[in-house]
This record gives sequence, structure tokens and C-alpha cells, in this order.
Amino acid sequence: MTHVVLVALAVLAIGTGLAQDNVEREGYFEVRSARTEVLAGVHTLDARLQLVLSSEALAALESGVTLTIELQMQVIRARRWLIDDTEAELAVRYELEYRPLRERYSVRNLNSGEQDSFATLYSALNSLGRVQGLPIIDDALLDPDREYRFRLRAMLNTEQYPATLRLLFFWRGEWQLQSEWFEWLFER
Repeated sequence: MTHVVLVALAVLAIGTGLAQDNVEREGYFEVRSARTEVLAGVHTLDARLQLVLSSEALAALESGVTLTIELQMQVIRARRWLIDDTEAELAVRYELEYRPLRERYSVRNLNSGEQDSFATLYSALNSLGRVQGLPIIDDALLDPDREYRFRLRAMLNTEQYPATLRLLFFWRGEWQLQSEWFEWLFER
């Protein structure tokens, strides 16, 4: 009877281990909404993003690898007879880091230097996914007689890693986290 119980426990343990090993989390980035408004002569961005890390990116983060999440924005001028022109581009980079001694996640805006600390990865990614009042472009730089549209996307930036590691990331889809462009018309 004890052998049967031991075998059953072993099968249960192996089955549970296999089930956990097969649970690969596929990451994705998505821009859910975005809009701009003019405040004090500057176009500012409010956006909502869904940022989900892949199992591989999550394992790297928890092993001490700092991840860089980048928001890329473009201001595009519509032209009738020519290809539309990109008037301005802006990239805002954030470093996401796990600090195991404190058991906290740190998010640092590389453009401004601002830094926040979070108890959970969910709260850190949720904070990154709520963009509010981010200055984009001065209204004086836009021609009032032209038509413009804005584009936004989020991506996991791997440029800071050595070339050999970037080559490995290129072939591993788990590191190709990038949203589609989210586009909307400029309204005055």
C-alpha cells in the first residue's frame, strides 16, 4: 500500500512539474488608447498601455537584468501629393529593474531621471501603462493650416545589451515585444 501511495505522489509531482514547465507566458505590448491636448501651448499625451512580459523577459528581470521599455511617438504631417512627412519624433525610455534585497521593482524614466518603487511587478507595469500629461511638441512648431496625426507604440528595447546578446534576442520571439502603432488625428 505504501508503494502505491509513493508512486501516486511521484506521478502527481512529475505531472505538476511538467504542467508548470509548460506554462510559458507569451508577452505582448498594446496601446489601448491615446489622446493629446494642448496645455500652456504644449501638446501633451495621455495614453493607456497594456504591458505583459514574456516568461523569458520576466525570468531575466528576476535574475537581475534591467529591462528598457521605450515609448516611441511621431508627429506626422499629411501631404496630398507626396508621402506623409514625419515632423517630429520622441522616444521616452524607462528602466524596469527588480531589487531582490528589497523585494521591490524600480521604474526610472531615463529622460527625466524620475524614479518610483513598487512592491509588485503588476503595479510597476500598471504605472508604466498609465501615461499622463507627457509633453510631446510645442504647438508653435505646428503649422495651423496643415493636417497632422500622432502615432504611438511601446517596445522592449534591447539596444543596451552587447551585440551577441542582441543577435540572440533577434532570433528569440519572446524578446520581440512591440505594440502596433496606435494612430489618431490631431485636433485643434
